[in-house]
This record gives sequence, C-alpha cells and structure tokens, in this order.
Amino acid sequence: MLLENMLEYNRKFVEDGQPIREPSLYPNKNAVVLTCMEPQIESLLRNALDLQDGDVEMIKNAGGFVSDPYDSVMRSLLIAVYERRADEIFVIGHYGCWMKDFDAEAAIERMKLQGVSEESMEGFNNNKGLAEWLNGSQQVEEMVRTSVSTIENHPLLPEDTPVHGLIVDPSTGKLDVIVYGF
Repeated sequence: MLLENMLEYNRKFVEDGQPIREPSLYPNKNAVVLTCMEPQIESLLRNALDLQDGDVEMIKNAGGFVSDPYDSVMRSLLIAVYERRADEIFVIGHYGCWMKDFDAEAAIERMKLQGVSEESMEGFNNNKGLAEWLNGSQQVEEMVRTSVSTIENHPLLPEDTPVHGLIVDPSTGKLDVIVYGF
C-alpha cells in the first residue's frame, strides 16, 4: 500500500533530521496561481516562471477551472487575496490538458460500477446534472477565459485585482497570454 511506503519514507526523513524551512505566512510575490491538477504542472510552472517555494499560493484542480462563482476554488482565491496578500491572480491552463478528452458519462459508469447509487447521482448540483458538473469545458482556452471572467466578475473580488489568463505548453514551457488582466 502506498500509504505504508510514504510513512516509512517519512520516518526516515524525520530521523535523518532533514532541514525544514519555516513556512512564510504570505507568498513572496503576492500572487495566487490557479492551475490544473496534472502532477507535473506545478514543477513546470516553477521552472518556466522562476518560482521558488513560497513565492505564490498554488491552487490546483481538474483543468484549473472555476466552475461556479461560489465553489471552493473561488473561496480559496478570495482568501488568498484578502488574507494572504495576493495582489494578482493567474489562471494558467496547459495545452494537451486531459480534460479536453474527459468523458463524464464514462466516469459516471465507473461510479456505478464502484457502487454509487442512481439516487446519489440524481438532482446533483442543484439539478444541473452530474455530467455537466463533471465536464467543465472541453477546450483549454475556453476554460481559461471562463475562469478569468468568473473570477473578475465576482462581487467580492476587489475591482483593482488583475486576473490574468495564460496557457503553458508542457513540452517547451512557453506561455501564451489569453487574457491580460488590468
């Protein structure tokens, strides 16, 4: 089991007395990044943007997408702005995102196979439907634009907070600006 391997590594890590840097209360660059949950994306962005540990708040989810102005991602962004001194928001998608090929109906079938009842799936997310909620958007540029718009137009976000939308190429690290926030 993976947990046992992690705990064993952690035990050795602690025993060896690895130096631990005291965490900073605020990000060094006063920014928050919303990006995809793809495992390698965070290290790619750190390298491509010259980010060190503690430079920015990093929020990750499927597609780097704000699906609802009142979801937990938006909550985290607002907390980053008001409590963690983030002065700018960066929504960074990536080319080749697996969400463009995501099949919500196939995921729902896998849920059923795992024992999730039809009753649990009915009326999901205020009757928007489970498939719609799972899907988000199929195109990365559309996901970035939609997320930026949702964030910019949130009634609790300060009007002077720039919200930028970018897409990174995972094979080169090159960034394309989709929305230049002002």
